[in-house]
Amino acid sequence: MSTDRQRDPAPETPPDAAERWRHWHEQREAAVSSSYGPLSLTGTHWLSDFPEGRIPDVPGEWREDGGEVLLSARAEDGITVDGKPLTGTVRLTADHGPVHASRVATGGRRLVVLRREGLWAVRDFDPGSEARSAFRGIEATPYDESWVVPGVYRPYGAERSVRVENADGRERGLGLAGELVFELHGGEHTLQVAVEEDGSLWAVFADATSGRDSYRFRFLRPAAPAADGSVTVDLNRALLPPCAFADHFICPFPPPGNTLDTAVAAGERRQLTG
Repeated sequence: MSTDRQRDPAPETPPDAAERWRHWHEQREAAVSSSYGPLSLTGTHWLSDFPEGRIPDVPGEWREDGGEVLLSARAEDGITVDGKPLTGTVRLTADHGPVHASRVATGGRRLVVLRREGLWAVRDFDPGSEARSAFRGIEATPYDESWVVPGVYRPYGAERSVRVENADGRERGLGLAGELVFELHGGEHTLQVAVEEDGSLWAVFADATSGRDSYRFRFLRPAAPAADGSVTVDLNRALLPPCAFADHFICPFPPPGNTLDTAVAAGERRQLTG
């Protein structure tokens, strides 16, 4: 799964709902500020922008070759692939695992190969990033059970794709599998959602607080629906997207219809720096 969608580990948590949320919030802050969390991303470099193969401040020579990337390096570049020094050329495909397990490294940095809609990019994750040093936490509204409401997932007959603007200013396709319907503040609301590999749902949404009392949009990740489509919608766990922590992510903006006409004064709101 793309890191622009962002998933964090779900360790065992205490039984009380408010305590579970506090534990979740602590785990979120730990994941965001970890060595290769979103704060460490210092660049997403599209290879089509560097036809000569040289990316500023990134060692080695990177070139597209159809369905692969060719990386060439000299000993003085200090690049390792699979933990071994690279001298010569290696063929790479896109990384799909966690950042710390990516194949290419230089010093403490990880160079992650990305492919999106047929285009190749290299992402530079640096644990010594300024953003990681400046991070002081995530501002979030304390848990309130009134933000936990029942919902229903209604799948489409076939998956749809809509073109939406991304945080980097480019428009890309966003796959959508169905609708999540729930009541809030006396009204019915609908979000278009994707379905992840584990069956959980993923929505990109904005609301009346967006860009004012919270970041301009957020993510929501309800658990997999039951067989009858019922699902719990917990807005206490509204998430900041990765691009709220680093400008180099390409998070999708909310698709048409996913801007709620009510205020969701719950969940994560902005990062704290100092």
